[in-house]
Amino acid sequence: MSRRCELTGKGPMTGNNVSHAKNRTRRRFLPNLNDVTLQSETLGRGVKLRISAAALRTVDHRGGLDAFLAKAKDSELSDTALKVKKDIVKAQAANA
Repeated sequence: MSRRCELTGKGPMTGNNVSHAKNRTRRRFLPNLNDVTLQSETLGRGVKLRISAAALRTVDHRGGLDAFLAKAKDSELSDTALKVKKDIVKAQAANA
């Protein structure tokens, strides 16, 4: 399981631990990933994703999973999220 957000593409970054004596050693900054089940109004079911805490706040701010995926770039989404986005677009087309 990769340490990458499925909605935003946020992944590990690198930097330095800096001691009081200014000794520097390399380290990794990992994203704050959480396993969540987000509800899709269009599909009428939940979708399990591994997303960052910042992405979870953004999903709430934009008004839910469907609205977030409508604005999201396909290049940042994981394969699972792309499949869900495609299913949502297909379901919206069938309802219209």
